[in-house]
Amino acid sequence: MRRRLLITGAGTAASQNLLRSLKAADPDLQIAGCNHDRFILSLWGGDSRHLVPRVSAPGFPEALVRVIEAEQSDLVIPTSDAEVDVLSGMRARIPGRHFLPDPAVIELCRDKYETTALLRSAGVRAPVTYALKELDDVEAVFSRFDGRTPLWCRPRTGTCARGGGAMFTPDQARRWIRMWQEMRGIGPAEFTVCEHLPGREVLCQSLWQDGRLILANTFERISYFGADNIPSGVTSLSSLAKTVVDPRVVKLCKDAIHALAPKASGAFSIDVKEDGLGVPCVTEINAGRLFMAMTAFDPVLKHSMSLTYVRLGLGEPVSCQEEYDAVEGYYMVRDLDVLPGIFHVDDIFNGTAGSRS
Repeated sequence: MRRRLLITGAGTAASQNLLRSLKAADPDLQIAGCNHDRFILSLWGGDSRHLVPRVSAPGFPEALVRVIEAEQSDLVIPTSDAEVDVLSGMRARIPGRHFLPDPAVIELCRDKYETTALLRSAGVRAPVTYALKELDDVEAVFSRFDGRTPLWCRPRTGTCARGGGAMFTPDQARRWIRMWQEMRGIGPAEFTVCEHLPGREVLCQSLWQDGRLILANTFERISYFGADNIPSGVTSLSSLAKTVVDPRVVKLCKDAIHALAPKASGAFSIDVKEDGLGVPCVTEINAGRLFMAMTAFDPVLKHSMSLTYVRLGLGEPVSCQEEYDAVEGYYMVRDLDVLPGIFHVDDIFNGTAGSRS
């Protein structure tokens, strides 16, 4: 029987990357999509599309159930944190299957401060972090770092590195927080201050079942979309990334998930940053979804992360158990209005005239 999937956020970059990966791995999959934005939905390249209310709207759960029933979807797959949150809250009402971590785990991972505090208490490397209650706390928090600067100031929740930035003085941090409060309504109590990690940024995608790691892969984020137009110069949107082999990172991420969720099931996408000595630290965990762009690497890896997710979600057996699926030398290049390109380092300059200065 043909397996039928429903992907939320249809037409977005995350959904399109996931769709291409799944279709490349198994062309027989029947994949529907839904989105509240009719314009973005028009970009959807799947087998069918459905217009639904905004994910935060009261009518979204009922509309999603109607779509799942109409499509006879076997598995619903979220592609953003907001969709993960809503699906988690309505999981008992979802016809068919989902592949989500426990609600408490999802809620914990949304709070970066609570996640970091739990990891550090369990002996898992994560940045030294302090939560703020009000602007007057900034001076005292800075003093705890014994003059080390810069420090990293960011909100406890959110995606795409929103509100994050390197701060060199307490006054700079206060002005930064005040700006976000005035412009976006993010108050001081929603911010944290933590040690700055200047090293490599490595991403680890992982799939878990009943507390066992099934599949993991790793990539280094090299440069960011729109960095010149962002005060911090940092986002979580890679414009250039490459595959890396680093068992230390996978070991760290395994320890982190075991600490957070001993019986973990589902997808966990983990951000890791190296300190000044090159030691990796967990900075963020996205529970319930795959990275927006990293599914584009599926064709050059041994296993398709996307298809493995589907098979686990459908309760099918998979051959990879505790598999670290890693390969060196492949780059992903992304830009607006073009498909992500995957190139081996030996092929990047083939057919290119000019100097390599």
